[in-house]
Amino acid sequence: EVQLVESGGGLVQPGGSLRLSCAASGFSFSTYDMAWVRQAPGKEREGVACINKDGDSTFQSDAANGRFAVSKDRAENTVYLLMTNLVPDDTAVYYCAAVSTYRYWRCSGDATQYDYWGQGTQVTVSS
Repeated sequence: EVQLVESGGGLVQPGGSLRLSCAASGFSFSTYDMAWVRQAPGKEREGVACINKDGDSTFQSDAANGRFAVSKDRAENTVYLLMTNLVPDDTAVYYCAAVSTYRYWRCSGDATQYDYWGQGTQVTVSS
């Protein structure tokens, strides 16, 4: 059974930091690129940070603006998203998603391109 299990969300004050984790199982993690996608109430999904299968190429969105860092531990089949200097506009449900490295894809909120999704973890930035 394929599973992507996110954790690490919660309530944080503006300017704070959070590290999200996504534990993957049930598929060949080494051949999948990974994405963090978020969806805020009333807004479209957006890809915020992505990483390739080897972990040596990353992308982050303009919205992340250098505040987010994505990484992966291939030994642990886990991908992380470190978010710093958080602002209220970062409030959203954050999803981990996987896409085969053999596909053409881009780091976006387009759900049709991803093979697997997690259940999401809520991040709320508020004072």
